[in-house]
Amino acid sequence: MFSWFQVPEDIKQLLILAADNWQNTSVSEAYLNQALAQTNDYIDVLVAGYRYFYYKNNYQMALTTATKVIDKVKCSENLPDNWQQRKQILINRKEDESIRLYLTAYASSGLVLAKLGEIEKAKIICTQIQEIDLNNEFQSASILLDILTRSPEEDE
Repeated sequence: MFSWFQVPEDIKQLLILAADNWQNTSVSEAYLNQALAQTNDYIDVLVAGYRYFYYKNNYQMALTTATKVIDKVKCSENLPDNWQQRKQILINRKEDESIRLYLTAYASSGLVLAKLGEIEKAKIICTQIQEIDLNNEFQSASILLDILTRSPEEDE
């Protein structure tokens, strides 16, 4: 079961227990946090954690897990801190699985920042994603940027 999930069996069981107890947030969150604590930040578990926290409206924890994914990929792919240098690498390698994961997590962090009221930070991320997304594959960033930059008069 879940053979595609590259984590130890005991971690898979904790994630299954978290899912099985979805309706009881305190119980399911305890299982998920236990899985996160035992995994050395496996990407698959971090992604599961992000999704869990996002759908449970725990945006601060969703941001924390998305940031861990971003940082982990940035480190493993040796991505530079400078945006202009990083942007060119992201454009050239955006079909690579790890880079797509980075871009998805980065776009997700923009969404969560917007939900947390960090509008300017969210706008920066959405703008950066648009600079890379020449084929509009990450439409959510474009849509979010449109919402964040729309004037009140346009809503009427």
